[in-house]
Amino acid sequence: MEKTDAALKVENLRKVYAKDGKKAGTEALKGVSLTIRSGEFFALLGPNGAGKSTIIGILSGLVTKTEGLAEVNGLSIDTYPEKAKSFIGLVPQEFNFDIFEKVINIVLNQAGYYGIPRAEALPRAEKVLKDLGLWEKKDSTAQALSGGMKRRLMIARALVHEPAILLLDEPTAGVDVELRRGMWDFLRELNESGTTIVLTTHYLEEAEMLASRVAIINKGQIIEEGSVKELLTKLNFVTLLLDTTEPVKDATMHLLRELKLERIDETTLKLTLKPGETVNDAIRKIAATGIQIANVRNSGSRLEEVFVNLIEKDT
Repeated sequence: MEKTDAALKVENLRKVYAKDGKKAGTEALKGVSLTIRSGEFFALLGPNGAGKSTIIGILSGLVTKTEGLAEVNGLSIDTYPEKAKSFIGLVPQEFNFDIFEKVINIVLNQAGYYGIPRAEALPRAEKVLKDLGLWEKKDSTAQALSGGMKRRLMIARALVHEPAILLLDEPTAGVDVELRRGMWDFLRELNESGTTIVLTTHYLEEAEMLASRVAIINKGQIIEEGSVKELLTKLNFVTLLLDTTEPVKDATMHLLRELKLERIDETTLKLTLKPGETVNDAIRKIAATGIQIANVRNSGSRLEEVFVNLIEKDT
């Protein structure tokens, strides 16, 4: 077997979900090719139904591909399925553990699945549970955990066999902002220690904060791929939110039709600037109508703007 620096590789990957036993059905992946290097923090982004979870499912051995090549650390998932799976820790979207089982047992049972002796599994379980702030809950049932703690338990379970690659499918869905940022810190440290991480997420600021490289998938095809910096250079407009001191009337909005303005609510305007346009010029024009701007702020993640722009072009 040839040594490779690719942690994950797919070529011309297709997946058709059969309908009513027929060969023709929903084509979830349409010839996807992608290489994720060892040690990367990679984000796979796309709207619901784009094919993100199908790719994760194929690489982790949970979904059978229709056509194409899929490799894990240079090993074909067809030729070496068990060995390939041993390199991967999977955190799926849905909670899939026994909610009546104790936290410590959920992690230990996963270690046993990989043939790790209990004497070795216990210190491993203690470490990952402590790292994720769950050690004090080790004797609680999973049912008693908050949603954020359940998400962290999924990560702890996925890491107990010390995989080289961690696949995270929407890992912070439903997690509050404070806990999410704590998980970001943990994942960043894990990646810096050498673990390859692949993240699917709807929180685009998450991808911008964590990932070194990004692929955007839509309708089963990769429509853009590159470093976060490369994708941000494609952003040929800037979107800002303007907070006004008084409600903005329809008549005033009509006076400002030359600007690309959208009213979010009575006292919030969204301003889109194209190349060559400046925020100062726009604010001067707005002020000339009597509107006073109290605050100017970014509308959100810059990567989110790239994402929305690309998806709109692809529809």
